[in-house]
Amino acid sequence: MSTPDGDPNVVEGEIVDDTPTAALAIPSPPLPDPDYSEGGVPSFDFVRDKIENRYTTSLGSVDVAGLGTENTAETLDKQIADRDQAAKDRLAEIRRSMRGE
Repeated sequence: MSTPDGDPNVVEGEIVDDTPTAALAIPSPPLPDPDYSEGGVPSFDFVRDKIENRYTTSLGSVDVAGLGTENTAETLDKQIADRDQAAKDRLAEIRRSMRGE
């Protein structure tokens, strides 16, 4: 597309006014926080969610710490020691069978 004077390097364009419209110039009032009333009282859903979050966090902490289960540090150490002893016994049995005893 070329301009009326015939120059193909010139492109015609439209000048657009960049001033904001009247609807955008009026500041809107801030939206209230959906978790609180206008008086600052938290909603029931907000309080319930917060309590449930704390409860599940505490359950997760108990699981990570290993409390409330049969797997305490002492029982895990005993299981490891028993497994190691069983492996040593089995290895000794295999060595005896290879020697022909």
